[in-house]
Amino acid sequence: MYTRQQLSKLKEDFWTRFGQYMQPVSSATGEKVNWVNYKTGLPNIRFVMDADRQQASIAIVITHGDSAERAKYFNQLKTMKPMLLETTGEEWEWKENDADEYGKSMATISCKTGGIDITDQSTWPVIISFLKLRIIALDAFWADARFILEML
Repeated sequence: MYTRQQLSKLKEDFWTRFGQYMQPVSSATGEKVNWVNYKTGLPNIRFVMDADRQQASIAIVITHGDSAERAKYFNQLKTMKPMLLETTGEEWEWKENDADEYGKSMATISCKTGGIDITDQSTWPVIISFLKLRIIALDAFWADARFILEML
C-alpha cells in the first residue's frame, strides 16, 4: 500500500519521464510543444491525460460554464468525429453531459485503457506508448479542428 505522498511522487516521476520522452517530438505544425500541459489555444477546451492504478486515459475536455456554449462546442466537434476517427484510428467515447470528481459539468471525448498500474514502473512503457500515440494523433487532429472551433 502506498501513502498519498508516495503515490503523488510516483505520478510526478511518471509525468516527468513522459515529458522527457516526448520532448524531442514536434507538433503537427512543426512547433515545439509541452505535451504534458498541452495548450489548445482555446479557453474552456483542454486535453487531459491521466494514469492511475487501474487505467490510463486521454480526453478532450470542454469546461465552458454555460451549458449551451459547452453543447455548441461539443456538437461542432461531433461533426468532426470522422476526422478524429481517421486521425486516431479508433472510436473515442463521447459524453456531452459529464462531470469531474467535484461535480463540475463538462463534456468529454475520451479514450481509455485498463490493465495498467502507475505504481508499477514495469507498466510505464505501456502507459507511455498508449498516451504518446494518442496525444500525437490528437495534435494532428487539432491542427485542423482548432481553426473551425475558433470561428464559433
